[in-house]
Amino acid sequence: MLAALDERERVPVWYALMDKVYRANNLVAAWGTVQANKGAAGVDRQSVAAFAAHAEQYLAELHQALRTGAYQAQAIRRCHIPKEGTSATHPLGIPTVKDRVVQTALKHVLEPIWEARFHPSSHGFRPGRSCKDALREVDRLLQAGSVWVVDADIQAYFDSIDQVKLLKDVKGVIADGAVLRLVEQYLHQGVLEEGRVWTPEYGTPQGAVISPLLANIYLHPVDVALGDAGHQHVRYADDLVILCRSREAAEAALTLLRELLAARGLTLHPEKTRIVDAREPGGFDFLGYHFERGKHWPRKKAEQRWRTRIRQMTRRTNGQSMAMIIARVNVVTRGWYEYFKHSYRTTFPTLDGWVRMRLRSILRKWHRQSGRGRGWDHQRWPNEYFTALGLFTMTAAQATACQSR
Repeated sequence: MLAALDERERVPVWYALMDKVYRANNLVAAWGTVQANKGAAGVDRQSVAAFAAHAEQYLAELHQALRTGAYQAQAIRRCHIPKEGTSATHPLGIPTVKDRVVQTALKHVLEPIWEARFHPSSHGFRPGRSCKDALREVDRLLQAGSVWVVDADIQAYFDSIDQVKLLKDVKGVIADGAVLRLVEQYLHQGVLEEGRVWTPEYGTPQGAVISPLLANIYLHPVDVALGDAGHQHVRYADDLVILCRSREAAEAALTLLRELLAARGLTLHPEKTRIVDAREPGGFDFLGYHFERGKHWPRKKAEQRWRTRIRQMTRRTNGQSMAMIIARVNVVTRGWYEYFKHSYRTTFPTLDGWVRMRLRSILRKWHRQSGRGRGWDHQRWPNEYFTALGLFTMTAAQATACQSR
């Protein structure tokens, strides 16, 4: 199916797509993706495991409902996820398993159509692209001399999308009425929160499978207009930087961006949006990294989140063996390093030393001593002691990676 769509990618408007959505093999593939992603139950309280027990029956029912137009999406269950390091929360919508299957099937059909249109500056939630691709492009542009950066922050992007404008964008490419009604259902889906159901007038439901694609569609005209104006920018979902060779060019780019977003019903955060010279102290943050004076390393919040997780595992009252503590620490640190391994070389020695200090503090506690592990403790339990127990160190990993290159 996807190969057939790719062959027709240059067709300006698409008709007769609904049969591709409810095709049996597409629904089976969609269910496989939903099952692999796991996730919580929606308003019907049906878990992924419960769906799996009768998957063949449920998929046949979805096929029939979509084919006849009887399918009706259920409300989204909204919960609030705490933001690390703050008292604020992040709203997350959880569709039912059945709706996640249909949304995934719909995405399978719509995504290749827009992939042929999307601007190369867009990296977020696209097949074959990742955060690292966006970061590499930012680094490339900085190294090429585009050091005046518009660090843009779109206020409440996912909650501010104009649904009427978004549907108009979709209708400009999709002419299948059944598919359009399906998209409209998801935009107008009810939200169950604190015992009542309400329908949002703006935005796309965060947590829904189809939302990232719709969000990219909504900002696509902005990407195209910035590119046509000669501005080099990198966007990952609603994270956006424009990299220019002069302050004047950056100011012109920021003015244009404001106008383009205003036309979309969006605004820039007045305090978080700024123009910076990346060669000067201060720099800017993008996708977890901090860029400054030709170097980059984990931004403060990213480092703080990692430290918080390590602290939880290395409390001095920890009753586990040192080998078990190190094994748990390694899992977190390896994953964190994998994302930040391209940081400036002075980044990791201090962080590795901090982890060993936490471990030495545990050892002091076991020897009925108070205080943190430092001074003479470095001779009692040298770095080699922890290496022998299998402690993963980011400094050594980076050195090995540099040698292999």
